[in-house]
Order: sequence, then structure tokens, then C-alpha cells
Amino acid sequence: MSLPASRTVWEEGHESGRELAALGVALALTAAALDLVLGGRIGLLFDLAFVVLCLALALAVHPRDFFTVGVLPPILMLVTVTLLAITRAEAVARAEDGLVQAIVSGLSHHSLALVIGYLLALAVLVVRVRVKVQRELLTRTDPGRRLRA
Repeated sequence: MSLPASRTVWEEGHESGRELAALGVALALTAAALDLVLGGRIGLLFDLAFVVLCLALALAVHPRDFFTVGVLPPILMLVTVTLLAITRAEAVARAEDGLVQAIVSGLSHHSLALVIGYLLALAVLVVRVRVKVQRELLTRTDPGRRLRA
């Protein structure tokens, strides 16, 4: 694999994992709230926003915090569904369902978005690791390349 002299989108992440985790929670809850306002339940809008959010977080994170973003999607989905199950169970399950049942129902209804978002985020992180390793190998074998980049 050859890399261009300038940095690529795979090498640009510079945000800390802690900041992105907080941002992820805020944006997931915002997407859920918007979907609730528009439809009364969380549905396709939330699912699409969740997948895009997982991708964006994986691209924005600094390489030292890959683990944080690598484990974030399931936690993010669980937190969102749990908060909705506590406050508005009918948004993720039937109104008469208990808390645990509402959480399980919410997770199962949005499992496809979770799986897709998680797999895409992990794939982005894998590509970023490979590009980082390639870039380090290139700078080791051609020290002048770092000065030109």
C-alpha cells in the first residue's frame, strides 16, 4: 500500500476519547429527541443518525484513544435506550412494558443500526491503524519524507 505525501482523512483524528464519548452521548440523545418530536418513537431517523455518529466518532478520535471509541457504540446505544425506557418507555417499547423489558425491546428494535454502526466504526479504526503503521514504516525508511510531508 502506498500513501500520499500529505496526510489523509484516515490520519486526521485529533480529538480525545473522553470528549468524543460525551459528544456521542449528546448527539445520540439529540437524534433520539428529534425522532421523538417528529414521530413519537425512535425509528429510522435515529438509526441513520446513530450509524453516521459511529463513523464520525471513529474518524475524529486521536489514535491513542481508539479503544474508547472502539467500545463506545454498544454503550452509547444502551445509554440512549435506557434513558428513554426510564422516561418514555412507549418510545422504545410498549407503554405497559417494565423497565428491563423496555430496554431489551429497544435494543432489539435498533440492533441492526447498532451492528452496522459498530462494524463500520471498527472497520474505520482498523484502516486507521493500518495507515498509521504504513506511515511510520515510510518515515523510518525515508526520513526525508517527513520533512517533505
